[in-house]
Amino acid sequence: MSEQDPERDERHRQRMLRKKTVVDEKIAVAQQERGVLLVLTGNGKGKSSSGFGMAARALGHGLRIGIVQFIKGAKSTGEESFFRRFPDEVRYHVMGAGFTWETQDRQDDMAKAQAAWAVAVELMRDPDVALVLLDELNIALKYGYLQLEQVIADIQARPPAQHVVITGRGAPTALLEVADTVTEMGMVKHAFKAGIKAQKGIEF
Repeated sequence: MSEQDPERDERHRQRMLRKKTVVDEKIAVAQQERGVLLVLTGNGKGKSSSGFGMAARALGHGLRIGIVQFIKGAKSTGEESFFRRFPDEVRYHVMGAGFTWETQDRQDDMAKAQAAWAVAVELMRDPDVALVLLDELNIALKYGYLQLEQVIADIQARPPAQHVVITGRGAPTALLEVADTVTEMGMVKHAFKAGIKAQKGIEF
């Protein structure tokens, strides 16, 4: 524990006071309330984890959510097990057949992505669904399984108060441009590269 330093404590108080003034001014300006489009991309771990965290947060507020998982589907996950405990609040759809390097079937992957998008559009037309999570949609867009222009148009036609969260590496530039919030997760280290296999509760 550090010794008391009245001068340092006062400098800290003054810095925090100035910071509070800046933050309060930004909060005062940000009064618009509407649904936002969030894109989580990049090569680092945590994109889907963040998306599911927001879904859990919305659920905690008593909001109804919709989840569509593109690409994934060959293996059961902890998030699916958890969210299926709330059938009245969560509409959960696993629509993929597995990672593309495992399926090795472009036509089938494309058909599944298009079927998944039809479900996503249905969720995005329901004003009672407060948040829609489109997990790994960026991968389907990256491989050309869906038409980007149509995807963007469908997202923009959603109810005004509805939030949409999109995950997956390689998000296309056009999607980033229309998003309200974009987070790019960079990889510094990953346990897999050190020979550690995927772990329950961490990767799935």
